[in-house]
Amino acid sequence: MTEQEKMILHDRIQSVQERVAQAAIRSGRDPDAITLVAATKMNDAERVQAAIQYSIRVCGENRVQELLDKYEKNAYAGADLQFIGTLQTNKVKYLIGKASLIQSVGSLHLGKAIAKEAGKRGVTQNILLEVNIGREEAKSGFLLEELDEAIACLSEEKALSIRGLMAIPPIADENTKNLRYFTELEQVFVDILTKKYDNVNMDYLSMGMTNDFETAIACGANMVRIGTAIFGARPYQVVIP
Repeated sequence: MTEQEKMILHDRIQSVQERVAQAAIRSGRDPDAITLVAATKMNDAERVQAAIQYSIRVCGENRVQELLDKYEKNAYAGADLQFIGTLQTNKVKYLIGKASLIQSVGSLHLGKAIAKEAGKRGVTQNILLEVNIGREEAKSGFLLEELDEAIACLSEEKALSIRGLMAIPPIADENTKNLRYFTELEQVFVDILTKKYDNVNMDYLSMGMTNDFETAIACGANMVRIGTAIFGARPYQVVIP
């Protein structure tokens, strides 16, 4: 990275952190209660390390192979590493012991595969249940009406610890910024809290990305996953002026 690139990255991180803090304050919450996850997909080890040096404390990776490549280069040293992308069961074994939190558990099959692998290692894996809040066929995740059964089933797995919910709503409408979906998921999150399942702690409500994270925070999110606003547009993204 050039010095100019490092300066741009530093300024972007500061800007995002300030926006997160202000969104928390507007909603009457403590900014320190919001976890900023830097979505590091398609950013090399040098850029990830630079972001950590500029105060990023949590990295979220989308692809297992990319995570492994950067892990070998100590890209995540000094930060917590989480997995936030689509996960195939045959790749679960590569994440146990590396990712502190797997956010994208959207099926019983995947949850049980994680539990089996974690059990083999004698560890407890923290997970979030992914909710398909927009009911999109192309996306994974539990439908709202499937959540109770999923929680009841996966909470019996001693090698799992359910720590909350995660969602990727449809592309944000510029006017509403996904307000409808965020509000709905926050209510579900609160409802689960009141039920007090064993082995379930609703610590995290992970929702909101670059285009809508401030609305997500206003609706109760305490974890946001931000990539573009920190690292800039990825090669496949079209930036509209």
